[in-house]
Amino acid sequence: MNSAPKTVLCIHDLPGFGRAALSVIVPVLSALGVQPVALPTAVLSTHTGGLGTPARLSNPGYGPAALAHYQRLGLRFDCIYSGYLADANQAKLVEQALDLWPGALAVVDPVLGDHGRMYAGLSEDMVPAMRSLCARAGLILPNATEAALLLGDAPAASVTLEAACQQAARLTQLCPQVVVTGVPAGRSIACVGASREGGSFVARTPFIPRLYHGTGDIFGAVVCGRLMQGNVTEAAVQAAAAFVADCIRATPEGADERLGVWLEAALPGLMGR
Repeated sequence: MNSAPKTVLCIHDLPGFGRAALSVIVPVLSALGVQPVALPTAVLSTHTGGLGTPARLSNPGYGPAALAHYQRLGLRFDCIYSGYLADANQAKLVEQALDLWPGALAVVDPVLGDHGRMYAGLSEDMVPAMRSLCARAGLILPNATEAALLLGDAPAASVTLEAACQQAARLTQLCPQVVVTGVPAGRSIACVGASREGGSFVARTPFIPRLYHGTGDIFGAVVCGRLMQGNVTEAAVQAAAAFVADCIRATPEGADERLGVWLEAALPGLMGR
């Protein structure tokens, strides 16, 4: 008799148009045989990257009420995966979930900024709030800008592979496992991993000179799914990076980068791996 699938609580926003956040996380986890439970922090008409000001549906009471309902149902979460959070109160929502399911693996994508600056619309109090949340995680997935912000350093527009390795190692004082993502490394893009126990790795994929919204969410979802399948972190990260590259290759050159990668064309390959 087959065992029940692993279950991941996904605390992210839900855009209606534009492939990002829950709109890509849910199908990716499902394709990997993992049950996603979506907990939207807000429902948006589009994602927030370059498509104008989205219509927004937000109910601060929904998240805590949903968690209470899941607890009454006796649900068990194997993993809690959080991403973009609009304010410090939403970080507290993630911490509430961690309190209710302390046995779940906590994977935090500390979405704060990129290319040396914080994202517009995020207040300065998000940095300490995200740092507090990362301290409770089992694995965090910052880019180099976010790593610098968590460390209290001035973020740079770009970093070397050596600098990213140093960031990852320093961040293990905050969280047991760290993967710094999206690091340029010659003709490759690297993800740099480090653990508090002293292990480290560099996962590389060929550099494809195109940028799309939502690829970080796809990356994190594959990492969570592969970990739930029993992969070690390095293998999960390598699989995630390879799948993101597959998604970019499946997207025609010249396609509107604001709308994200053509995930639909690449999903069958993920299911077959």
